[in-house]
This record gives sequence, structure tokens and C-alpha cells, in this order.
Amino acid sequence: MLNMEDKIKIFKALGNETRFKIFKNIFTGGYACSIDNSQPKDDLIAQATCVTSIAEHFDFALPTISRHLKEMRDAKIITMTKNKNKIYIEPNIQTMREIAGCFETLVDDYEKGRLYQFDNTK
Repeated sequence: MLNMEDKIKIFKALGNETRFKIFKNIFTGGYACSIDNSQPKDDLIAQATCVTSIAEHFDFALPTISRHLKEMRDAKIITMTKNKNKIYIEPNIQTMREIAGCFETLVDDYEKGRLYQFDNTK
């Protein structure tokens, strides 16, 4: 379960335009990666994004991209897995579901409060 500090890290990580673009493209499969075709296609690593393919889309050095990815990993919105000489990145679906649930709760509570506040039957 996400505590307040976890939520703040997520918003801080996604509050940077470059990190937000990287995350969006990781989440939507916007980066192509040269994958070892000998791996089965249902293997999660075969579906993940590699760091070098992300760096190709920005005018930053690889260490800069790595720092952005580290901040996203520390916020637990991505996972990084090393396989041979490549690091593969995937969105952390569990964290995204939890943060989405926080927004759903906020909206539900807001709507319930408004209904109670403006209910003419009382």
C-alpha cells in the first residue's frame, strides 16, 4: 500500500517533463528495442524496453537518461531488470493501479460530499 511519501515520490518523478515523456512511452510501448529473437514472445523481458532505445529519442547522454530512470525506479513506477548486457524497463502495474485507486477514492469522496452538501431532502 502506498503511503504519503510514496505518493509524493511518484508525483515528483512524473512532474518532470522528460521523465513523464519517458514513462508515457514505456507504458504505451512507444520505444522499440532490439530483442533477442531466441526468447519466447510471452517472456516479459521480450516485451520490455531497453535503456539504449530510450536514449535514442532524447538529446541527453545515457547517464542523464539513467538518472531519470533511477528516479522513476525509486518512485516504484517502473521496474528494471538486467539481462546480459542490457537493462530492460517495464511500468510497475501494481503501483499504477494503486495510484489510480487513490484518484478514484478522491473523486468518489468528493462526489459523495457534494451530494450530501446539496441534498435538498434534508
